[in-house]
Amino acid sequence: MSLWLQVIWVAAALNIVLLLGLSYVWGRNYTRFRSKHTLGLAAFGVVLLAENATALYLFYFNPDLSAWIAAQAPIAHRAIGALRLLELVAIGFLAWITWD
Repeated sequence: MSLWLQVIWVAAALNIVLLLGLSYVWGRNYTRFRSKHTLGLAAFGVVLLAENATALYLFYFNPDLSAWIAAQAPIAHRAIGALRLLELVAIGFLAWITWD
């Protein structure tokens, strides 16, 4: 188990936690205001939440697949992790704006 793989796990888990909170806030705002904008944000949050849950499953609960990706395409493995970290920054920014 590499440090980089642990970074990917942590980033995906943090994304899930942030997206759960954001989806709750956006969903609650949609029920209150019935705005297409808040509906779009809530749908975006749910879809991104599903994507991060899938990533966490693939990289944490299915270590054989993750090891295979790291062995066959180490550059792709690093790129996937880098994208996960960029996604964490973007979701963190959305969380900051939403809760401000």
